[in-house]
Amino acid sequence: MRRHPRLPLLALLVAVALSACTPAREGAGSPVSPLTRIPAADRKTAPDLTGSSLDGKPVSLSRYRGKVVVLNVWASWCGPCRAEAPELSGAQQALAAKGVQVLGVDTDARQDKGRAFQDEHGLVYPSLHDPGSRKLVRLPKGYLPRALPYTLFIDRHGKIAAKYLSPLTEADVRAITRPLLAE
Repeated sequence: MRRHPRLPLLALLVAVALSACTPAREGAGSPVSPLTRIPAADRKTAPDLTGSSLDGKPVSLSRYRGKVVVLNVWASWCGPCRAEAPELSGAQQALAAKGVQVLGVDTDARQDKGRAFQDEHGLVYPSLHDPGSRKLVRLPKGYLPRALPYTLFIDRHGKIAAKYLSPLTEADVRAITRPLLAE
């Protein structure tokens, strides 16, 4: 039986890609917290990300000025993104009346993949389709996602107040948005 010479290399690349999908959570053997809060004086303005939602409707980040926005970057192929999707829908439903808006950013190359993900997980919030992260590259230096899922919390004034480098739960969203809603 002949072994394929590229198979070990392919296996290594897949392992690296999967391990990079999400960083370790605090308490899981890692001293690093997935949450970084930004003091109000150091916050940078989030660019107005605009385009079409997965449903083909116009969507823009600036539309939600005055609300705390949970800007979640995801892709249909990302396992941790799949796990957090229902948590984000739960957070949207629970916190909308308090002034929180979840806005997804689908980085899939094909919009039909993102729509299928949205339908499969029953997302109750809009997602901007951004193939290749062409719109996300407008984020300030230090805020471009390096792994998925990736979430930015935008304060009521359109400034980046926190970033989260791991899958979120509804409880995480509540805890992170609570002080932002009180500002």
